[in-house]
Amino acid sequence: MVSRLEHPAGGYKKIFETCEELAEPISAQVSGKIPAWLTGSLLRLGPGLFEVGDEPFYHLFDGQALMHKFDLKDGHVTYYRRFIRTDAYVRAMTEKRIVITEFGTAAYPDPCKNIFSRFFTYFQGIEVTDNCLVNVYPIGEDFYACTETNYITKVDPDTLETIKKVQKKVDLCNYLSVNGLTAHPHIEQDGTVYNIGNCFGKNMSLAYNIVKIPPEQEDKSNPIERSTVVVQFPSSERFKPSYIHSFGMTENYFVFVEPPVKINLLKFLTSWSIRGTNYMDCFESNDRMGTWFHLATKNPGEYIDHKFRTSAFNVFHHINCYEDQGFIVVDLCTWKGHEFVYNYLYLANLRQNWEEVKKAAMRAPQPEVRRYVLPLDIHREEQGKNLVSLPYTTATAVMCSDGTVWLEPEVLFSGPRQAFEFPQINYSKYCGKNYTFAYGLGLNHFVPDRICKLNVKSKETWIWQEPDAYPSEPLFVQSPDAKDEDDGVLLSIVIKPGVAQRPAFLLILNATDLTEIARAEVDVIIPVTFHGMYKP
Repeated sequence: MVSRLEHPAGGYKKIFETCEELAEPISAQVSGKIPAWLTGSLLRLGPGLFEVGDEPFYHLFDGQALMHKFDLKDGHVTYYRRFIRTDAYVRAMTEKRIVITEFGTAAYPDPCKNIFSRFFTYFQGIEVTDNCLVNVYPIGEDFYACTETNYITKVDPDTLETIKKVQKKVDLCNYLSVNGLTAHPHIEQDGTVYNIGNCFGKNMSLAYNIVKIPPEQEDKSNPIERSTVVVQFPSSERFKPSYIHSFGMTENYFVFVEPPVKINLLKFLTSWSIRGTNYMDCFESNDRMGTWFHLATKNPGEYIDHKFRTSAFNVFHHINCYEDQGFIVVDLCTWKGHEFVYNYLYLANLRQNWEEVKKAAMRAPQPEVRRYVLPLDIHREEQGKNLVSLPYTTATAVMCSDGTVWLEPEVLFSGPRQAFEFPQINYSKYCGKNYTFAYGLGLNHFVPDRICKLNVKSKETWIWQEPDAYPSEPLFVQSPDAKDEDDGVLLSIVIKPGVAQRPAFLLILNATDLTEIARAEVDVIIPVTFHGMYKP
């Protein structure tokens, strides 16, 4: 049984406080024995600057992008961090104010301008942020930090410098028909990158495009310049795109889950400049539409017009998808109910009273890990029949009289206000394939307090937890001579803000049973991080 710990605001909130860059890497104090084969860098992204002068950022997704690196070599560990020199960060530092509107913080015209200049500034259009604080991934030989807009920023994974030789900021709209992309691409063994983003076509038609960025080119040309749209998914509503955080991919199919959390484009376009609206203000929920599942073939990219529907839920992260005997199995971290918009997006408001946050968390809907099964072979005459014949799941898919296929899930994990989130798997070997183990960050009333391992077949769980410790998303690194799926280690940054000395450390766990192998402690507070990668 998983224990539940109290989280005093004085401790937990310290990981949302502004920190400084490091002039050079600092050595970590290692306890335990780091495997000799574990030589590389753990790269992580998250917010690190939570106010500019007297102006605070109001949301967890708004703090300016800080890149972290733990280097491991010969049993020794160093830690380093640098702010990414995005336009949002550089201009804020130069003008000593928030210049570009972020997810939950509106930027206002320069108060030093006269009233007429400020008035006209309101009508100059929407300036999209390039604050790439969410993730980092490779494209060809290069590495890019990203958020969920159309901008990605080139970084040096060794020095953490923002690369400016030609252009540090890449506008993907110059190469692809998209208005933004997720921060969770899929990357194949040869380096091919797939991602999804919404787009506006003719007559303001709304759709979602799967895009492909090829691997490193023999002629050393920029792979981004050869990006293409592979396939397009239709939208359930013309002027209200769903908020898309991730998508699924098997060996032969793309899986797109269209949730009922919507972005009101009319509100976004008409009220932004006049009323100081931020991105978060334009979210709304339409639970009546339920949640739609879409499929497309991968090569060639063709949309499959099966109408898969289920009751309303919302999703940030796909765990994995795979094909099995004519079915697509989709495992997701889900959040139920229309309160998702408030409870997850709005609870991350950094300026809320801690007691109010806890009360709101108590009202939150129950999060679950769910398995849905989508049949590929569908016949209308099979109305009322469960089309799923896989012997190992209770998930169902039933043909309805209107031609839709109604999906009911199998619940793989559920606990009282306990969420399994930020999921990871043995990605290099099992992405898009039948798998057994998922690793995740456990959220206790939205507070990350443990690392979890889930056997998706038996539903057995393992837990690592330490009092007053707040871990980050655990990344799986496979052992070089691995024979089993879970033969490797997990890497996570853990913060213990109540500890006077060495309040943060890199944690290395045995991925088989979550026992601790080693930790590397540093004498600095590390702010919250979202996602990242291990670079051998």
